[in-house]
Amino acid sequence: MTEAAAVTETTDITLADIDRLLGEIRRSVTRVEAGLESLTLPQARGASALPGWSRGHVITHLARGADVYRWLLTLARTGREPGPRADTTALDRALREGAERSADELVTDLSGSFARLLDEAEAMPAERWSVLVTALVGWRHPAWFTLQRCRRELETHHVDLDLGYTAADWPSDYVAWALDDTVAALTAHGFPVARVRATDLDRAWTLAPTGPTVTGTGHSVLAWLAGRGTDTRLRSDAPLPPPPRWPLPPAPGWT
Repeated sequence: MTEAAAVTETTDITLADIDRLLGEIRRSVTRVEAGLESLTLPQARGASALPGWSRGHVITHLARGADVYRWLLTLARTGREPGPRADTTALDRALREGAERSADELVTDLSGSFARLLDEAEAMPAERWSVLVTALVGWRHPAWFTLQRCRRELETHHVDLDLGYTAADWPSDYVAWALDDTVAALTAHGFPVARVRATDLDRAWTLAPTGPTVTGTGHSVLAWLAGRGTDTRLRSDAPLPPPPRWPLPPAPGWT
């Protein structure tokens, strides 16, 4: 089993990596759209897997998130803010109001938002992908990391829609990246788990000198760390601490 270092992304990324990420985002969007193809109004109003959120809330959140990522990429590309930035209050209001729309309106909004985001990404000059941008909560990252954030949102909230797509359906390469990123962030924040083992990926991560060792498939470990349930096949040699709110800022981060 390979012991993985608890470090996250660096500023080193190739155009081939970016093209691959964009391809994965497109495929993720296609999967979400296929899952929503026959969405009915009762389903849109129905409860998602997130407490207090309907599926309409989740769909609206994804669409507005795509708008935020497009805003960041436009800023990185042009060096200028493309209009006022939506703050937390504005996004919360958009979420509440948007969740009550018809099923067709919700799906059309989501598809349009991600199409515009991908168009903006395609227009990005190679040298601008390394420009640092700032997340709404204050931490900074290169523009290319926006694509990783976008993919994580799509995969995680596709599960939250509770329409048949589960953590077991996550692409393995996504799981491997998300575990690397999450474990690095948890290590930096002193999460009291000694070791994490992903049996299907044949990889392990050491987080701390003491604490429980968690063993399971990469999908089940990531689902637990992301607050998306605990697989009964997940094993630990001691009681597990509750994971912190996810996702955490990348570690060690960019300045």
